Amino acid sequence: MENNKKDILKRFTRYIIGLFIMTIGIAVSVKSDLGVSPVSSIPYTMTRCWNIEMGKATICFQSFLVLIQLCILRKKFKIRALLQVPVGILFGYFVTFSNYLISFLPDTDNYVIRIMMIFVSILIIATGLFFYVPANIMPLASEGVMQAVSDTTGIAFSKIKTAFDVTVVLISLILCLVITKSLGSVGIGTVLVALFVGTVLGWIMKTWSAFKKKRT
Repeated sequence: MENNKKDILKRFTRYIIGLFIMTIGIAVSVKSDLGVSPVSSIPYTMTRCWNIEMGKATICFQSFLVLIQLCILRKKFKIRALLQVPVGILFGYFVTFSNYLISFLPDTDNYVIRIMMIFVSILIIATGLFFYVPANIMPLASEGVMQAVSDTTGIAFSKIKTAFDVTVVLISLILCLVITKSLGSVGIGTVLVALFVGTVLGWIMKTWSAFKKKRT
């Protein structure tokens, strides 16, 4: 029983650390002004278009996705999935705090530095996922809605994720073009994050696995 409690505490700690690290990566991508990750594109678009603080926009978006899950799953919707709402709130506050921390970094027009910031962002987000995913506590609502669509349609989760990412990016792009007459939350950084986070995460997990083997 004692070991079980320790395991749960360890997983929960990894989960919280992972969520926070991911928001630091998101904040770095925001600071680069070259576009954010697909899952953050709509909250950042809300910030750019309507001046809604990004953390609050993130909470609204994550809560909306829980509602979408309810509409998709209906009777199959599990009450425990409502925990995605407080998780989304925590994630939103982390976004606010991380953006505040990163705001102290100087702005730059140097394109090379901004691209470097995107790759730093990719590394940080992948590191956050390294802590967050194995904890297996409660997915963010964005992942939850993808899983709901996958379970309902029978389409592979990977394909649903691709479709989801493309959809939110297109929605963000259209809103920004219509309202702000700019690309807004979508840019080369969006593409780079979508392409490389998974690859970097795989490299981190492989490196960690090799390190653990050497220790044993």
